[in-house]
Amino acid sequence: MSAMFSSLSIKNYRIYATGGIVSNTGTWMGRVAQDWLVLTELTNNSAEALGIVTGLQFLPMLLLAPIAGAVSDRFPKRKTMIITQSLMALTAVAMGLLVVTGVATLWHIYLLAFIQGCAAAVDGPARQAFVSEMVPPTQISNAVGLNSASFHSGRLMGPALAGLLIAWFGTGPTLLINAASFVAVIGALLLMDVDTLTPAPVARGKGRIREGIAYVRHRPDIILIMALVFVHGTFGMNFQLTNALMSTEAFGKGVEEYGIVGSVMAIGSLGGALLAARREKPRLRYLLIAMGLFALCTLFVGLAPNFLFYTLMLIPTGLAALTVMVTANSMIQLSVAPEVRGRVMALYMAVFMGGTPVGSPVIGWIGETFGPRWTVLIATVTCGLAVIVATTYVMRTKDIRVRLQRERGNWLSVEYGPTEPVPERVS
Repeated sequence: MSAMFSSLSIKNYRIYATGGIVSNTGTWMGRVAQDWLVLTELTNNSAEALGIVTGLQFLPMLLLAPIAGAVSDRFPKRKTMIITQSLMALTAVAMGLLVVTGVATLWHIYLLAFIQGCAAAVDGPARQAFVSEMVPPTQISNAVGLNSASFHSGRLMGPALAGLLIAWFGTGPTLLINAASFVAVIGALLLMDVDTLTPAPVARGKGRIREGIAYVRHRPDIILIMALVFVHGTFGMNFQLTNALMSTEAFGKGVEEYGIVGSVMAIGSLGGALLAARREKPRLRYLLIAMGLFALCTLFVGLAPNFLFYTLMLIPTGLAALTVMVTANSMIQLSVAPEVRGRVMALYMAVFMGGTPVGSPVIGWIGETFGPRWTVLIATVTCGLAVIVATTYVMRTKDIRVRLQRERGNWLSVEYGPTEPVPERVS
C-alpha cells in the first residue's frame, strides 16, 4: 500500500475511516440544509441570523474545552464517541422532524445548534486523541491527514447532494438523511476490535484540567501554533457563512449553485489533506507558508469578478486551508505527552473552533455593513498579519538568519542559531 494510504492497512482504522466518510457526507448535507433553512426559509437572507446559528453551534467548543479534555483523558475514548455521536444523531432527527412538520422556528434551530455543539465539544477531543489509539506513532501524521481527507471527501459530496435533495424534496428530508448517516460511524465504533487498540495512560489525581493548561503554558511552540490556528479559525474558516453570502448576495445564485460551491472547495481541501498525509514529519515552516498562501488566495476570492472565477479560486484556497489545519494538528499530536493528549487537543479544538462564536457574528455584521466580499477579505488581512508576526517572532527567538551566498550564484541560505530546548512535559 502506498505511503499516502498506509494507515488503511490497520483494520480498526480502516473500519473507522469507512464509517467516517459516510457520516461526514451526511454531516455536510446537514450543514448546507441548516444554513439554507435559516437563510431562505426562516429569515430573508439574514447574515446576522446565520452568524448567530453558527456561533451557537461552536460556542460550546470554547466553554466546555477544559471539561471535554478531562473527559477524553479520563474515560475510554471509543465509548465517549459512541455516546456523543448518538446525541448528535438525535438532534439531527429533531431538527428534521420540526422542519418536515412545518413547526420549526428560528429559536428551535438556535437551541438544537447549541445542543449539537455541546455534544461535538466532547466528541472532538476524544476523536482527535483516538487516532493515536488506532495507529502506531509512526502513522499518526498519515492517519490525521487521512481523517481530514475523509472529512473533506464528505464535504466534496455532501453539499452537492444537499443542493439536489433540497431542490427535489426540501430541507426537512435532507436533514433526516443526515441523521441516518450517523449510523455508519456509530456502527464502525461498535465493530472495532477493542483488544488491538492501545489506550493512552489514564490521567488520575487532582488538578487534571489545570495540568493540561499548565503543560501548554510551558510549551511556547504549542502556544505559537495555537495562536496561528486561532486567527485562521476565527477569521479564515467561515466558508459555511461566506459561501452562502457570496453565492446569494454577491452573485445572485440559488441552492444548486451554493451546493456546488461547497463541493468545489472540497476538491482543494481533499488535495491538501492527501498531500499532508504523505508528509511524515510536519514542520512549522510548512504551516507558515500554507497560511501565507491561504491569505493570498482569499484576496483573489474576495475580489472575484464573477461566479466562475470565485468558484475556481476556492480550490487552491481549500488546499491551503487544509494544509494549515492538518499540519498544526499533526505537530501538536506528535509533540505532546500521551497522558495529557486529550486535554491539549481539547484546548487546540477550543482555540480553533471556539473562535467561531466570536468570528461568525462579527463576519455576519461585516457582511451586513460592508457587503459580502468583506466577509472573505477579512481573512486576507488577519491571516496575512498573523504570518508576518509569527515569522518575525520565530526569526528573533530562534536566531534565524537569512544570508545571500554570492559564491553559490546569489542563493539565499537560512541559518539557525542556538536555541533553548523545549520541555517535553510538565510534572
